Amino acid sequence: MRFLRYLPVWQLSLTKARELFREPEALFWVFVFPVLLALALGIAFRSRGPEETSIGVQRGEGAAAIERALEKAEGFRPAVLDPDEARQRLRTGRVALVVIPGKPLTYWYDPTRQESDAARRAVNDALQRDAGRVDAIAVDTREMNEKGSRYIDFLIPGLLGMNIMGTGMWGIGFYIVTARQKKLLKRLVATPMRRSQFLLGQILGRLFLLVFEVGVLVAFATLFFDVPLRGSWVTLGLVSVLGAMTFAGMGLLVASRAKTVEGVSGLMNVVMMPLWILSGIFFSTSRFPDAMQPVVQALPLTALNDALREVMLDGASLLTILDEVALTAAWGVAAFVVALAIFRWR
Repeated sequence: MRFLRYLPVWQLSLTKARELFREPEALFWVFVFPVLLALALGIAFRSRGPEETSIGVQRGEGAAAIERALEKAEGFRPAVLDPDEARQRLRTGRVALVVIPGKPLTYWYDPTRQESDAARRAVNDALQRDAGRVDAIAVDTREMNEKGSRYIDFLIPGLLGMNIMGTGMWGIGFYIVTARQKKLLKRLVATPMRRSQFLLGQILGRLFLLVFEVGVLVAFATLFFDVPLRGSWVTLGLVSVLGAMTFAGMGLLVASRAKTVEGVSGLMNVVMMPLWILSGIFFSTSRFPDAMQPVVQALPLTALNDALREVMLDGASLLTILDEVALTAAWGVAAFVVALAIFRWR
């Protein structure tokens, strides 16, 4: 019969479909990941009503009157700030515009950010209307051209944190599961080596490549994109080492009982996917609703990314980022302790 000639094609197609549904990793990336990604990004970039734009008013004579005028107008959230704080918030994007009182009134904004230029025009309209007639106030503009306020400056520390997480977890997790499959861990059981020594050795061994990871990315960003490094290399290195040890510990935990590469791959994806989306790698964590902020801020990658950005862009010292450091370390210690308790050689 003619249909018999197509039987091999049909059987091969069924075999391929069965292979797909027997691979947890493939199922995750094909079905689960797109849905979760769409859900998270939909929440982050959801349609919302008109948002209030944060405006800084530099402290000085006339600042209170400007603040009152902007409070009466809809769509602004003004705050009187000292000059240094106003500069810092404008550079890091926490305010869209800084209004400097005087004659003429000066609008300090970042021309590379669309929302900053839009805020300049909107604020000027509001203040002119408050003065009682069109163009009643003489104004001037001042541009923020300082390094650290661009998107690439925001992105590089996030990519560094993502890389530290990925190499830490994948490098440790795959090695342990592969060694377990090849019966290498079974042989180590017969040695005098303790379980804690083996796990700690895996974490410390991970640090060898860290120098190259951090050095290459930061050097590239500095040379090609002029991304600033205002903090010290020592502080950046210590934060990176802490992050690497934390995620290596999490890699140990994920791989502590996994028996196959496919199994550990699925577990890695389940752990890392929320961190990729929620931890402020590509966009600010402030885009998520207030109800989600306690969870978002408690994630280890969020703390690591915040610490890296503060060191690189703000010149923070280790004491300044103590909260982020403590949270990152707590995740690492907890992961190592649990991995030590449940780890299986076989």
